[in-house]
Amino acid sequence: MNYQPSDFLPILVQLVAALAFIVATMLATHWLGPKRHSVLKDDAFECGIESVGDARTPISVKYFLVAILFVLFDVEIIFMYPWAVNFMGWVKSTSDVAITMFLEMLVFMGLLLLGFIYVIKKGVLTWEK
Repeated sequence: MNYQPSDFLPILVQLVAALAFIVATMLATHWLGPKRHSVLKDDAFECGIESVGDARTPISVKYFLVAILFVLFDVEIIFMYPWAVNFMGWVKSTSDVAITMFLEMLVFMGLLLLGFIYVIKKGVLTWEK
């Protein structure tokens, strides 16, 4: 299929409109917003709690490891949903593609399980030692 430059015109128009809206909104809030500054108003404020002390308090690395592992395994689960939807379509046709897809998912799940076992053996999910 040969695409002409005019085929991409709607995308370009939408991109320009989105950028124009962003720039216009930022300029409007800057020009129309209040410009009163004071020590109390410019003080850091978070969820109704006054800021006290240093913001650079040490946090356990395990917290970040658990968060990263959650994202990693969550993304792998996201890959499984479209596979399952497509797999059901191929199973109904009983083709060799369904067998190949099933074996590929077994390899994927095996690698996922190996990664999970590695994480458990390293003790990343153990909070207290």
